[in-house]
Parts: sequence; C-alpha cells; structure tokens
Amino acid sequence: MITIRELSSHDELYDFVHFPFLLFGDDHPYWAPPIISDELDNLDPRKNPVFNHVEVKYFMAYRDDQPVGRIAGIINWLEVHELDIPKIRFGYFDCIDDPEVSEALLNQVRQMGNENGLEFIEGPLGLSNMDKAGMLVEGFEEPNTMITWYGLPHYSSHLEQLGYEKEKEWVEYEIQIPDSSPPKVERFSKLIKDRYNLHMIRFSNTREILEYADEMFDLINKTYSNLSTYIPIKSDQIAYYKDQYLRFLHPDFINCVADEDGNLIAFAITMPSFSRALRKAGGKLLPFGWYHLVKARYFPHKAAFYLIGIKPEYQNKGVTSIIFKEMNEVFNQHGITTVESNPELADNEAIRSLWKNYENRLHKRRRTYRDSL
Repeated sequence: MITIRELSSHDELYDFVHFPFLLFGDDHPYWAPPIISDELDNLDPRKNPVFNHVEVKYFMAYRDDQPVGRIAGIINWLEVHELDIPKIRFGYFDCIDDPEVSEALLNQVRQMGNENGLEFIEGPLGLSNMDKAGMLVEGFEEPNTMITWYGLPHYSSHLEQLGYEKEKEWVEYEIQIPDSSPPKVERFSKLIKDRYNLHMIRFSNTREILEYADEMFDLINKTYSNLSTYIPIKSDQIAYYKDQYLRFLHPDFINCVADEDGNLIAFAITMPSFSRALRKAGGKLLPFGWYHLVKARYFPHKAAFYLIGIKPEYQNKGVTSIIFKEMNEVFNQHGITTVESNPELADNEAIRSLWKNYENRLHKRRRTYRDSL
C-alpha cells in the first residue's frame, strides 16, 4: 500500500530535500546534488520572497514506512492572475520505478489544482521562471548542472503511461572552445562594436558586479518580456537571487557590453562548472564541501553558460559576437576547453544558432508534461 503524507515541519522538509540522496546515492555518478541548506532556504517562506505570490504543498510517498517518492504542488498566483494561465505546477518530482507511486503523487497535486479552480497541470517546474525546469529525457550519462534537475528514464515513462503529453522541450549543448575566436566572430565583433560605439565592461571583484546587478535583472525582464509565459522578476526576488548566487560568480566570467554613454545593453553570465564539486560535497558545506566549491570557482576545468540578456533594440544586431569573442578569450586564459549551454527551448532557432560557429553537440534534452484537470 502507498501512503501519501503532506509535509510541513522543518524536519519533514529535510526529509523531502534529502530523498534524492536516498534514491540516487552512489549508484548514479552523473547526479550533482544540491547543497541541502540552500535547498531548504529556497523552500522556506521566511527566506524566499517568491512565497509572497506562490503557494506550495510538499508530498512524500511511503511504502511500508519507507520513502519511495516526492513531489511539490505549486501555484504561482502571478502566473494565474496576471498572465491568465490557470495552471498548477508540479516540481521536485522524484520516485522509484513504480507508476503507482507517480500516479499517487501526481493525484495530490491534481486535487490541489481542482480545489483552486485551475484547469491544467504542468511540470516539472520550479517556484518561478528563475528556478529549475524540465524533466531529463536524454543525457542520463551527462552530469546535471547546478541549475538543472537530474532524473531517471522511468520518470517520463510513468507520465506518458498516465496520459500526460509533452508541453515544452529544452535542449542543452556542449560547446568546444577553440584556441582563438572563430574568424567570423572576430570580424562581427569589431564591426558591431564600431557601428554602435559599444565597449566591454570588465570586473575585478564581486563588489563591482553588484553595482550592475540591478541593471542586469532589469535587462532580463526586458529581454524576455515578449514571451507570453514570462513573469517579470520582482525587486524583492532580485535581492534574494543576488545573495543566493553571488558566491558562485567569478568576475572574469561576467561579460557586459555598454553603449557610448556607459549604459548596459547586453550581458552574459557563465560560471565555472560546479557539478564535480557538488558531487564531492555530497550536499553539505561542512566540513569540506566549501573547499570543493571554492576550488571549482577559482580552478575550473569546465564552464556553464547560464544567462544572457540583450536590450530589445539591440537584439538581432550581432551583439552576441562581442560577448562570444570576450568569452573565448577568458576561457582560453583559464584553460577551459568545454562549456555547457543552459537549457534552451528546442524551437528557439535564434538561440540555437548562437553555437553554429563552434564545434558542438546536443547532449541533453528535457521536457515538461501537461494534462487537463
């Protein structure tokens, strides 16, 4: 018999966050676990301002008192009311290979959606657009990055057996970094710089990055404002994200482009890859987890491409060539020969074309699934 329990206390949420450690353990070497304390903070309404407009319930499935699965039911009320999308999200979905467990967990989220008059369920998705999204369906022998979920092949199989249909699909690329920028990138970089009187902004420490952080988030909102499902990032969330991610940023890996008046018109954030360090840390900063993370920050073997923002009036004008030339030089200086892209919507040809000048391979694919309530 499968028993479902709703979790709420701190100890119960610890069990919720810790469940993947039981499920994956040492048997899945490509799983890069989160830092447990960070995960708990992210799910704490007292610390994460996203809960000002998000409602969440956490559920665990048990068989013979042993945990066999977990899921979160998430209602982002900004999405429901401001974007008129009557959706309940499910996220943090992990379970053993038993479709009955998946069905029992998903039914709890469906019930939550019905009680709130919503019309469909979609997931896996995080609390907001800045959180992890998508279920891994290809690339199970590739390490997940810090901002993506790992998963097992039976996850998607269970959903499809239950009648859920594919809603969105993302792809991730592994890009090889040459010893120098491709000639086409070099030419376009100089051409676009001269045509629009643009220049690079470089940083030497995290304090200097902070001075531009608000402008970067404002640029993110402007970059993606044309997407019908995009929820603008609020000021309280910006403060939270700055505090959450600042320790992972390396000043060399932040590429910003400004106009002749010094106004930020584009930026890209890459980060040293923390996948290997997270695996060694095992979910804990103490006693030695912090050492592995600091080592990965300053002596990276690989990088991960996370965010790009371009002012709308400069989009489709070749500004990315300036960013890519700068990134290539930085990676060469640090001896990095491989970088991973963040998940990109599979039908976004403009984003996918960014890598056409580089040797690349599509190495991961992830999806959300949807069903009506």
